[in-house]
Amino acid sequence: MTTTSSGSDAPSGTVTNSTNAAAAKQKESDAQNEHDERAGALHAPHASREKQWWKFRMRTRDDDAEADWWFASTAIPLLAATLGPFANVLSIGALVTPWAMNLLDPVTGERVPELQGFVFADPGWVYWLNVASLVAGFVGNVFLLFNFTGRIRYIIALPASIVFWYVASGILIAITACREIYDPPIRPNQTYTQGFWYGVMSAVLYLICSMILMVNMLGYFLGHYPQTFNLTDSQRTLILQTMCFFIWLAGGGAVFSVVQTRFGGPDDLDWSFVDALYFCDVTILTVGFGDLAPTNDIGRGLVFPYSVGGIIMLGLVISSIHNFATDIGASKVVQRHVEKTRLRTARRAVRTSVEFRSRETEDTAGPGGAGITNQPVMMKRVNAFATAMGNTVPLMRRMSTFPRQRKPKLLLLREEKDRFEAMRSIQRSTARFKRWTALSLSLIAFFLLWCLGALVFWQCERDTLGMTYFQALYFCYVSLLTIGYGDLSPKSNAGRCFFVVWSLIAVPTMTLLISDMGDTVIGTFKHGTDRLAGFTVLPEQGIWHRWLGAWLRRKGRGKRGEKKTAPKAPRTVTADENGAAEGVGGETEAETTLKRSLTELAEEAEAPPSEAELARRLAVAIRRAAQDLKLHCEKPPKRYSYEEWVEFTKLIRFTTSEGDDEEDEMIEWDWIGEDSPMVAGMSEPEFVLERLCESMGRYIRKKEKALIGGQEIHGEVNSLEKSRHDVGERRFGERTDKKAGDGRLDGGGDGQGD
Repeated sequence: MTTTSSGSDAPSGTVTNSTNAAAAKQKESDAQNEHDERAGALHAPHASREKQWWKFRMRTRDDDAEADWWFASTAIPLLAATLGPFANVLSIGALVTPWAMNLLDPVTGERVPELQGFVFADPGWVYWLNVASLVAGFVGNVFLLFNFTGRIRYIIALPASIVFWYVASGILIAITACREIYDPPIRPNQTYTQGFWYGVMSAVLYLICSMILMVNMLGYFLGHYPQTFNLTDSQRTLILQTMCFFIWLAGGGAVFSVVQTRFGGPDDLDWSFVDALYFCDVTILTVGFGDLAPTNDIGRGLVFPYSVGGIIMLGLVISSIHNFATDIGASKVVQRHVEKTRLRTARRAVRTSVEFRSRETEDTAGPGGAGITNQPVMMKRVNAFATAMGNTVPLMRRMSTFPRQRKPKLLLLREEKDRFEAMRSIQRSTARFKRWTALSLSLIAFFLLWCLGALVFWQCERDTLGMTYFQALYFCYVSLLTIGYGDLSPKSNAGRCFFVVWSLIAVPTMTLLISDMGDTVIGTFKHGTDRLAGFTVLPEQGIWHRWLGAWLRRKGRGKRGEKKTAPKAPRTVTADENGAAEGVGGETEAETTLKRSLTELAEEAEAPPSEAELARRLAVAIRRAAQDLKLHCEKPPKRYSYEEWVEFTKLIRFTTSEGDDEEDEMIEWDWIGEDSPMVAGMSEPEFVLERLCESMGRYIRKKEKALIGGQEIHGEVNSLEKSRHDVGERRFGERTDKKAGDGRLDGGGDGQGD
């Protein structure tokens, strides 16, 4: 019996052990498969993108999928629409101005300055090829305009613009090169005029427009956006404003050239179109060097309307460019930064200490699950082998040349408030990133335009003015700030041409730089000045109470200080943060309803209010969110505290039930998840108002169902009572009939007996 028993138990134990081993092995295999799937999910999109990035995936015009390559889809069309008309204006200047001049006076034989030289006609082939270039550039611009308006399909209009602009650029490059090779001016008594340099600049701009539009077409072929320009109405307005500005600039050049030539005095110099164009540029940009000015009353009278109209147009263009840069920064760069930071935080976040230790162990062990306990022994063996081979430098020291990839530290976020504060921290860091990144880019653009522009002016004006590089820096600086002393100004043909192009790019850049400084440096300085004035020159009431209270608490007399100072500081901070206007009806009730401490919220969680009380709070919260949305529509958007979000969340979720099927309504979310209200693409008051209205709709539907159900139950009860009453009457009638029959029978029996 004992043998049998032991023999029967041994197989049972063996089976149990083998089962446990198989279960453990299966568990380990499942964990490894899960890890491999996670790694594959992380790396699969990159691998597929690396393999198939070159495949053409042309999307239709009505494709509503998300468009990436935002710079190619949005910024490049705007840049081409800005540079295209500008290149047309420069091409007109190259056409109407001869390309060479004599610097010797034909009467006296004396040498004259470049700007006062005597031009002579170009060969016929130069003129007619210049005409062909202008026509090609203009047609390319027309196709681009029809592309924006949708008159011609994208797949037809965009290649046409690219081809025509390449033709215009090629013609200008060819004739400028041939003119320099086969028919150059005889230096030093001859030189090129401003028309030649306008042709060079026009060819460069046409070439740039064609190349960047090819990038836009490549993005369409690769399926990054549909066959249309992804532009908003404000961006299309920017294109229209830019075209009107360049038409105004070129028209002013033509008018002032005619006025100064026909109505000028006998001692006045005639203005060519390029001279008048330079004058209009200096006038509209408010630089005002004074080297060119109207010498007759007609020209001086035209300055009044022309300068006002040009400055207004320039202001509109700069304002639109600033809005475009701000929108692009907010919708593309900043949102991408928020998403990257949020994903990085979400990957590092853990909720419990057990998960924290498990993740740390996994990161230490590596993806394969193998530990690193044998690494020192292996390194000793490798170092010993390296020493035997004659290498006396330890391997670890040689490997330290390459930086090690550090694992990001894990974040232990136990409570919902921790995750909320983590997302708030991301928002604050993103706001700083947005402000200082915009300022840094503007500073880089400013210094590039300043230093590189000075380099070009130094080379252009070195022979005419003897300009040094420092003087060129000084000239560019006073031009960028629109000071325009007039002690230095372009005196060469190349310098004037380059100034027109450079100034129209540099002065708006300077304006954007000042705007970005207003959000960062100037804003910080203003805040510091206000704080200093609040403490010294214009002291605010109760501003010292907080500091005195802290000092008293440090000295051991904190109780009295807390009683006097604690109620005042929070009221000031709350008014600053909320920014709500005083005297708004119902605001006091909303504040008492929504502004609660965590202690009060915890006490309320233990004894939840009634459904009627929550419904009343829901109505008050909707009114409060609507007021916040109205008050902060033009200011920085309202941001609610965690306590307010707890109250809002309670009012959003109390109307839900297990049987509800609300697919389109958001009820649950994670603060650092992709469904977080802070990354919803709308302001927090707007998000809260939508969710509260959805909750009110659910509450009304619930009450309607309850009312309908109550009516049905009441009807059923009435029918049951009626049927019960009918049954009772029927039974009463039956009993009455039975008693009557029994009475008749009794009477008949008595009579017979008698």
